[in-house]
Amino acid sequence: MDDVRQILRDFNGHYLEDLSVGMTAVYAKTVTDADIVMFAGISGDTNPVHLNQEYAANTMFQGRIAHGMLTAGLISTVLGTKLPGPGCIYLSQSLKFKAPVRVGDTVRARATVTEIIPDKRRAILKTICSVGETVVLEGEAQVMVPNRD
Repeated sequence: MDDVRQILRDFNGHYLEDLSVGMTAVYAKTVTDADIVMFAGISGDTNPVHLNQEYAANTMFQGRIAHGMLTAGLISTVLGTKLPGPGCIYLSQSLKFKAPVRVGDTVRARATVTEIIPDKRRAILKTICSVGETVVLEGEAQVMVPNRD
């Protein structure tokens, strides 16, 4: 049993006791055509605004855009790998899509701790995705964070 506990400790991110309001982590990724095509295949969302340039050129976006949920998935990367990191459980997320993401855009997903609820082992984080200075997505996440037992 001690071996199992040690493995969990080795792979865990931040424990609840390590968190403080204002802590921030960022993950950046440049969106590729392959990312969009693979996301369409995995999700089943084959809306032509994501996959067909001729169709998308005639929309308000005047060209193909990445799936909003592909961008939102980058928040999951921050939460699950950096802050709080491995061991946390994603409970909820609010999302407001503010601007499109296109092939070649580098999206910076940022999560910032805004509240800690110790008795429920929860943390609330402000989540923002941006391309350059443009906010493309904003919201709030709630995660369950393990205690340091």
